Amino acid sequence: MNTAPDNLQSVFDGAFAGISQAAEDFTPQLSPREIGTITNISTGIARVSGLPGVGFEELLKFPGGAFGIAFNVDEDEIGVVLLGDFTRLQAGDEVERTGRVMDVAVGEGLLGRVIDPLGRPLDGNGPIASGERLPTERPAAPIMGRAPVTVPLQTGVKVIDALIPIGRGQRELILGDRQTGKTAIAIDTILNQRGQNVACVYCSIGQRASAVAKTVASLREKGALDYTVLVVAEGNDPPGLSYIAPYAATSIAEHFMEKGRDVLIVYDDLTQHAQAYRELSLLLRRPPGREAFPGDIFYIHSRLLERATHLCPERGGGSLTALPIIETEAENMSAYIPTNLISITDGQIYLSPSLFELGVLPAVDVGKSVSRVGGKAQRATFRAVAGDLKLAYAQFEELETFARFGARLDEETRKTIEHGRRIRACLKQPESAPVPVPAQIAILLALTAKLFDPIPIGQIADAEHAVHEAANAIPAEVRERFETAKKLGDEDRNVIVEIARKALAPFLPKQSQERK
Repeated sequence: MNTAPDNLQSVFDGAFAGISQAAEDFTPQLSPREIGTITNISTGIARVSGLPGVGFEELLKFPGGAFGIAFNVDEDEIGVVLLGDFTRLQAGDEVERTGRVMDVAVGEGLLGRVIDPLGRPLDGNGPIASGERLPTERPAAPIMGRAPVTVPLQTGVKVIDALIPIGRGQRELILGDRQTGKTAIAIDTILNQRGQNVACVYCSIGQRASAVAKTVASLREKGALDYTVLVVAEGNDPPGLSYIAPYAATSIAEHFMEKGRDVLIVYDDLTQHAQAYRELSLLLRRPPGREAFPGDIFYIHSRLLERATHLCPERGGGSLTALPIIETEAENMSAYIPTNLISITDGQIYLSPSLFELGVLPAVDVGKSVSRVGGKAQRATFRAVAGDLKLAYAQFEELETFARFGARLDEETRKTIEHGRRIRACLKQPESAPVPVPAQIAILLALTAKLFDPIPIGQIADAEHAVHEAANAIPAEVRERFETAKKLGDEDRNVIVEIARKALAPFLPKQSQERK
C-alpha cells in the first residue's frame, strides 16, 4: 500500500494552514515619512517646501546621497545649507527628513587619518574604523565641571614657552598678516607633542589643497601623523562644509578629552570660517551687520571656543587646548573678527610683518602678545628664569626705538641694547625644529646670566646651538626637577650655568678669554 501521496498532501495542508494563520496575524507597520520639494537652489544653499515638522539644524537628505542642514525655518519654506556636491540638484527634487542632527564619527580609529567634516576619508586608506558618533554641535562643559588651567602645554617654541606660556585647557589666539608664519607655529606645537600623550586635531578651513598636502607631508615626515587627526574643508568645497568643519573637529577632540586625555586642536583659520558663514547668511537673506557679517557672528565663535577647557577630576580630568588662527589685514588688530576673537580667547600671539621682514623668526611681537593664564600654567623653573627676561626684552625694544634717532647713549644704555639684541637672536628658531625643555632652560639661564653678551652678534646662532647640544649633559636628577612645581635651587642653577659657560667658551673673544 503506497502512503507517500497521503503524507505529501498532509505536509501541503499544514504549510497552507500556517501561511493562512500568518497572513491573518500580520499587521502592516506603517512608518510615516515627511518628503518635501526643492523650490529654489543656488550656490551652497537650497530652499525647500513641504516639511512642516522639520527642526532647526536637522539633517535633510537630498537625491544622490547629498545632505543639508535646516538653517532658516520659516512659515512657508526652509533655508537649507548644503553639505556636498549640489551641482546635480535641481528644483522639484524630493527632500527627506532624517530625524537627527549633524554628527561625525569619533574614536581612536581616526588617529593618523585625513577626513572631511562629514567623516569621509580623504587619504585613500580605506573606510574609517569607528563605531561611535557624536553631534557636531554640543553644549560646552558647565562651569562646575571645569578645573583651573595649571599644567603647561610645551610648544617647543622658545619665545612662546618662556614669555607667552600656554596651559592645557587654554585658548590662545594666533593672529597676523598673511605669510607671517601662523600655521608654522601651530604645526611646530603639534610636532612637539610627540611622546607627551597629547592627541592633536588639525582643522583646515578653506585652505588650498597644496597647503594641506604640505602640512600632511610635514606631519608624516616628523612622525606626528600617528597621534593627529586632520579634518579638511578645502577652498573649493561648498561653504556649508567650511562652516561645520571646526564644530566636527571639536567633537572629535572632545571624545578624547572625555576619555581623560589631553588634546590640542588647531583651527586654521577662523577668518575663512567667518567668511563662509557670512556667505551663507547673505544667500539666505539674513540681515547683514558690520562689514556685512550677520549679527550672530560673535556667537558662532564663542560657542565653538567655549568647548575648549580643562575638565575637573570627577569628569575624567582631560583637557582641550585650542589654538585658533586669524588673518589680519595691514596689521589691523582692531578689525571686527580679530577683536571678537581676542575678547573670547585667553590671550593672543601676534606675528609682526616687520619682524618677519627683518628675519626674526618666529616673528612674535612680544609687546602685543599676551597670555591671560600666564605664569599660572608655567613651570616654576621657567617662571623664575623668564620673569627677568621679559622685562629686559621690553626695555630693549623701547631703547632700540629711541636709539634710532641718533642720540648719544651712555654705557649702561648701550649694554642694555646689546643684551636685548642677544635675547632676540637667541629666541630665533627655524621651522619644524621644536626645542626640548632642558635645552630651553639652559639657553634662558645663560641669557639671564648674560653669558652671551661678550659673544659677537654674528656668532650668537652657533653659540646658542652649542648650548642646546650641551644641555644633554644636564644630570638626570636636575632634569626631573624641571617637571615639578618647585623652583630650581641655587646649586642646580649653578650646574646648568657652568655647563652653558663651558659650551660658550670657544665663542668668546680672545680678550675675554685672557681676562678670564
